[in-house]
Amino acid sequence: MKKISDFICRHRWAIVILSAILLIPAALGYLATRVNYDLLVYLPSDIETLEGQEILTEEFGMGAFSVAVVEDMPQKELLQLEAEIREVESAKQVLSIADLTGTTIPMDFLPSAVREKVTHDGTQLMIITFADGTSDERTLAAVEEIRNIAGEKCLLGGMSAMVLDTKNLFNNETLLYVTIAVALSLVVLLLFLDSFLVPFLLLGSIGIALAFNMGTNVFMGEISYITQAISAVLQLGVTMDFSIFLYHKYEAAKKSEKDRLKAMSQAIQETAASVLGSSLTTFAGFLALCTMSLTLGMDIGIVMAKGVLLGLICAITLFPALLLVCDKWVEKTRHKALLPKFTAVKNFVLKYRKAILAGFLVLIVPAYIIYNKVEVYYKLDSSIPEDYGYTQATTALREDFGMESQMMVLTQKSTSAANQNAISSEIAKLPGANAVLDAITLSNYGLPVEVLNTEMRSMLETENYSAMLVLSDYGIATDELNQQIARMNEIVDKYDEGAIVAGEGPLMKDLVEIADRDFASVNITSIAVIFVIMAVVLRSVSLPVLLMAAIEFAIFLNMGISFLTGTEIPFIASIVIGTIQLGATIDYAILLTTKYMEERKTGVEKAKAAQLALDASIQSIFVSGMCFFAATIGVGLFSQIDMIGTLCTLIARGAIISMVVVVLVIPALLVACDKLIMKTTLGLKPKGGSGYRSDSR
Repeated sequence: MKKISDFICRHRWAIVILSAILLIPAALGYLATRVNYDLLVYLPSDIETLEGQEILTEEFGMGAFSVAVVEDMPQKELLQLEAEIREVESAKQVLSIADLTGTTIPMDFLPSAVREKVTHDGTQLMIITFADGTSDERTLAAVEEIRNIAGEKCLLGGMSAMVLDTKNLFNNETLLYVTIAVALSLVVLLLFLDSFLVPFLLLGSIGIALAFNMGTNVFMGEISYITQAISAVLQLGVTMDFSIFLYHKYEAAKKSEKDRLKAMSQAIQETAASVLGSSLTTFAGFLALCTMSLTLGMDIGIVMAKGVLLGLICAITLFPALLLVCDKWVEKTRHKALLPKFTAVKNFVLKYRKAILAGFLVLIVPAYIIYNKVEVYYKLDSSIPEDYGYTQATTALREDFGMESQMMVLTQKSTSAANQNAISSEIAKLPGANAVLDAITLSNYGLPVEVLNTEMRSMLETENYSAMLVLSDYGIATDELNQQIARMNEIVDKYDEGAIVAGEGPLMKDLVEIADRDFASVNITSIAVIFVIMAVVLRSVSLPVLLMAAIEFAIFLNMGISFLTGTEIPFIASIVIGTIQLGATIDYAILLTTKYMEERKTGVEKAKAAQLALDASIQSIFVSGMCFFAATIGVGLFSQIDMIGTLCTLIARGAIISMVVVVLVIPALLVACDKLIMKTTLGLKPKGGSGYRSDSR
């Protein structure tokens, strides 16, 4: 490592210039990386509902569909609007009750059972299908164009409208996420570091690492908007302590080494050795997300693991190069750091460590119980403000027609008319079934297929399948709708084993079930992987158990606060927060524990070793924790997208809770379990043989 660190110091200007040049391909890669706003695309490809989506696309040319609400529009104008919408690229079929009557037949001639389902006090339903997928750029462009054509009299519902509104909302906010995170982190660094220039150099180094991470996402093709939103603030918060640690090592080395190049080389070596273990645990924690069946986990995991690696590389190459290049200006901008010494905190921890340990043991079980009671929601549209088109359309559908969601039942064309009629009739009788529209039902109402126009027939039947549109009173991702879908599956399987219930509701039901499984598996995987890495790094069997117990306790407290305050959290937050908080803050515990082990090796008794470990690490833990908090809390409070805002708030709160738990609980655990640690940790035999001094207090 010495040769590498010497090379970095000698070629500091080359590193700075090369980093600046590499920003060009990074920017190009960033611009070429597509951002996806539809979380349903991350469902496993082998589930039946996605097979149904493929049938809708390939057989019916229906990659997506929208149920729109048209207010106070005469039939002639409605037909004209339909004609204009058909001219929009990707818009395939446009259907309303006007297509049954035209401009010459009064609407009252239609069966009341049909008329009442699709009209209400001058408001009419219109169904629009799109040739491309729900989140395809052509579909989103079509929704935007249709809104422009129709104006305020036509409100578009459906997943594509929701995805478009999410995209617009996110694009309005995304730049501010990074701005807020950087600004708040800068405040913390200016207060707690001893130079006005160093915080800018530190954030500049991390910013370049972030640019490299975002640019290399081009190899993934696309990333989710959630990944795009949180990766910047997470990388900033997670990797900042690498640079802070190096700066402190450099300042300490300069006190004994006058040659600043040699001092920096020494600092790089010590930093690399010290942060390797903690960076590995963080890296592995994020990679554990890749085990999720919901491939959004892989999306977040790969981007963040890559970010940790690039952040570490820049922390030991670019940041020291910047410090050396700007050394004169760093010295000229010195000021007194406002970092407290935490004397009262350290005295409290050491004096009351037995009470702290007792409190930890008493609280960990109820904290775990509360942690498992946190309410989770799956509604992807919860973040869309009331004045956005999707929310307005959903509200109109609910208030005017009592309808919240739509589904398609696809039956094989070989299924007998009697069985298709039975499927339609039984589904129509289910609680919450608002309406069922298919060829046989319309025929029963006196509208045989022969009298329907070609466009409507093509929507209901193809050579291989018949389609049935089911309108439900229940909202997407609710327990009521999921139970309704389960009953629908039982009905269709009874009459046609090849039939499929497809659409947004069934896809969300699969999302709920898969997310529930992922919640348990990801936590177990991250704990297991990080445990193994810690066991190797610390060369101990007992220390990983103790440290992870403390951080898991912090996670329980963090999630438990949501339960105690009655706050529902988005499903993705419940899955990833444990892994993120564990991977990002376990290094606080490792830093303190490593110092404790070093002191015990020299023969220092255990209470004194805990005191020295706190002396050496509490300020670094505080600065790192506050930076992590600052980088995420601003986004959490600012974002209108609840999924992003809640996740960042949980991460910010988790950083503070983990910091407090590490400072209070870890020293108490180390002292109380000292004998166990000494017996189960390689190389921890103190100087002077096995008869090491211990503190009996």
